[in-house]
Amino acid sequence: MATHSLAPSLNRLLFAVKYASFQSRRCAVHNNHLHYSTIYNASEKTFDKILIANRGEIACRVIKTCKKMGIKTVAVHSDVDSSAVHVKMADEAVCVGPAPTNKSYLNMDAIMDAIRATGAQAVHPGYGFLSENKEFAKRLAAEGVAFIGPDTHAIQAMGDKIESKLIAKAAKVNTIPGFDGVVKTSEEAVKIAQEIGYPVMIKASAGGGGKGMRIAWNDEETREGFRFSSQEAASSFGDDRLLIEKFIDNPRHIEIQVLADKHGNALWLNERECSIQRRNQKVVEEAPSTFLDSETRRAMGEQAVQLAKAVQYSSAGTVEFLVDSKKNFYFLEMNTRLQVEHPITECITGLDLVEQMIRVAKGYQLRHKQEDVPINGWAFESRVYAEDPYKSFGLPSIGRLSQYQEPLNLSNVRVDSGIQEGSDISIYYDPMISKLVTYGATRAEALAKMEEALDNYVIRGVTHNIPLLREIITHPRFISGDITTNFLPEVYPDGFKGHQLKGDKRRELLASAAALYITAQLRSQKVLGNQRLSSVPVECSCWTLCVELGKGHHEVEVTKSGDVYTVEVDGAKVEVSGQWNLASPLLPLTINGTQRMLQCLSRDASGEIVLQYLGTSFKVRVLSKLAAKLNSYMPEKIPEDTSSILRSPMPGTVVAVSVKPGDTVAEGQEICVIEAMKMQNSMTAVRQAKVKSVHCKPGETVGEGDLLVELE
Repeated sequence: MATHSLAPSLNRLLFAVKYASFQSRRCAVHNNHLHYSTIYNASEKTFDKILIANRGEIACRVIKTCKKMGIKTVAVHSDVDSSAVHVKMADEAVCVGPAPTNKSYLNMDAIMDAIRATGAQAVHPGYGFLSENKEFAKRLAAEGVAFIGPDTHAIQAMGDKIESKLIAKAAKVNTIPGFDGVVKTSEEAVKIAQEIGYPVMIKASAGGGGKGMRIAWNDEETREGFRFSSQEAASSFGDDRLLIEKFIDNPRHIEIQVLADKHGNALWLNERECSIQRRNQKVVEEAPSTFLDSETRRAMGEQAVQLAKAVQYSSAGTVEFLVDSKKNFYFLEMNTRLQVEHPITECITGLDLVEQMIRVAKGYQLRHKQEDVPINGWAFESRVYAEDPYKSFGLPSIGRLSQYQEPLNLSNVRVDSGIQEGSDISIYYDPMISKLVTYGATRAEALAKMEEALDNYVIRGVTHNIPLLREIITHPRFISGDITTNFLPEVYPDGFKGHQLKGDKRRELLASAAALYITAQLRSQKVLGNQRLSSVPVECSCWTLCVELGKGHHEVEVTKSGDVYTVEVDGAKVEVSGQWNLASPLLPLTINGTQRMLQCLSRDASGEIVLQYLGTSFKVRVLSKLAAKLNSYMPEKIPEDTSSILRSPMPGTVVAVSVKPGDTVAEGQEICVIEAMKMQNSMTAVRQAKVKSVHCKPGETVGEGDLLVELE
C-alpha cells in the first residue's frame, strides 16, 4: 500500500523557504519573451489536482506550470527519491515502491492507489516510464481520471512502429523502405537484412529514446544487434518485438512538434534539429534547423499534421523524420508524449506546451491558428548528463552532487532540472542532470550564450559531459550548421579526447595556473587578512616556477603588479588579472584582454591544480624551482597492465557472463554484458588469451573500475 502524506512534510516546507528566492528567480525568466507564457484564465476551469507520474526534471517542469495555473500537484516517488526536488515542490507526495523502476515508477497498481488516495483528477505522465503505455491510459479512463496525453487508440497506433509505419503510408507520409512485419529470430533478421540491403536499422517496435536500436552493416552485426535490441526492448518496454528497415547513411534527424485538440484542430509548431546524437540518443538540439527552407518546413509540418489527424491525435506530440542531403524526408516515428527537448520550441514560439496539454485534456479547443505560430529567434538545448564523455561519448557516472550551481545569473538562460546540491545520481534512473537552454535573436547569439552558460555551470561530485557539449558547440562544423547523425564519430573517430590545447591556449592555461598558485601562496602568508609576523621581512614580486602539464615541463617567470600577473612562458608574455576569490568555484579572469571563465576544481599542497578551462579539466602541477629539482628524483608510478584484466567502465548490473576459467577468448570476443541505465554494453577481450578467473556473475551490481575478468 502506498504511503501518503496528506499535508506537506517538514522537509518540503523547509525546502520551500530555503529555495523560495531560487525558484522565483528561475520562474521570473519564464514570464518574458525569452521562454514561454503561461496564460492563466481563472474563468477557464481545468483540474483541481494533477498527479505527475514521473520524476526528476520533467516532474518539476510540469509542477511549475500547474502552480501558475492554480492547480494542486501530487508527486510520486520511489523510496530512494523521498528527498528529491520534485517531491519537495509538489503539494502532496506518495511513495510507490522501492528504487527499481518496475517496482515504483512503472508500478501501475501503486500509482492507481496513489490517485485514489489523493483524489487526483488527472495524470500527467511526463516522458518515458508510463507516458506511452496504453494499458495505463485505459486504467485511468476506467477510473474516470483524465490522461494528459492522447487517447489509447493513438498511443497504440503510434507506439507500435510497425503499425505506425502502415498508418503513415496510408496518410501519404513519406516512409523509409523496410520490412513491415515483426522479426522473430536472428536468422530471419539476417535474411530480411540481406533482402533490404545493408546497412539496416534494427529497432524495438515499442521502443523510443534510443533504447533497443542497433545499426548493422553485415550478417554478424545483424545477429548481435537482434540479440541486444530484443533484450533492451524487453527490459525497457516489456515488449521484445523488433522491426528492420533501411538505414539512411549520413542523415539529419529533424522532428516536427504537433499540437492537436479533441475538436479536429491540429497545428505544427515548427521543427527541432536533433542530429547530434550518441548511441541514437540526442545530445544537443536546436530550433529552428539551419537546413530547412520554408517550403520543406511546411511540407514536413503538413505531413506531420496529416498523420496526427489520421489517428485522431489530441495533445502535444512529435513526428520524427530523417532528412537526407537533398532534403528528402522520411517518417521515423511519432512520440505520443511531451518530448525531452520541448523547451526550445517553447522558446521560439512563446507557447507553454504543458499548459496546452492540460487545456486539451480538459476538452478545450486550441487558442491558436497555424498562421499564429511564429519563429522568434533561435534556441539551443544541451543535455547535461552525469556521464564520462571520454568513454564511448558518455558512459554513466554515479555519485552525490557535492557542489552544484546553475548559470541562472546569466540572461537568456533556462535550466530544467530536478536535482540540487546534495542530490544523488544513482544507477536506477537516467543520468540526466539537467537540460541547459539558451536563447538569442540569432543563432550566433544563442550559441555564444550556450558557451558562456556551460563555462559558468558548476557541477562537482560526479563526472559530467560538459567538456563534450562545449567542444560540440564550438566546433567549426557545428557553427556552420554542417551536421548529421554521424557528427560525433566523424569529428572524433578515435573517441572524444577533450579540448586539444595549442599555442596561445596552452600558454593561457599555464599562465593562469602559475598566477593562481602565487595567489594561494600569498594568501597563506596572511591571517585574517593581515600579514603573518616574520623575523625577516620578505617582500617578493617576482617568482620562478616550474609548471607541468601532461609530459611537458615549462619554466615560467611571474611578476605581480596589483591584481595583474605577467607570466613569461615559452618565450611569450601573458597578462592575467581577476578577482582571485579562491573560495569561489568560478574564476573569472582576463587573459591578454580576453575574458575567460575558469573553474578551480581542486588544489593540494603538492602544487597539483585541476582547472576547468574551455570546458575541459586539465591537471597542472606548479612547483618552485627547488621543489621541481627534488621532484625529478622521485620514482615514477608504473601504470597497471590492462591487457590482462577487464574492469567495468561504468556502474551497472551484470546481465550475462559468456566465459569461464580455462576458456580461450579471441580478440574482440564478448566476455560479459553490463546493463547501465537500461542500456546494454558488451565487454570484449582486447587480445587473444586464456581466461584465468571470473570475478562477476549475472545479477550482480558492479561499480566503475570493478574487476570483472582476469586473463593469463
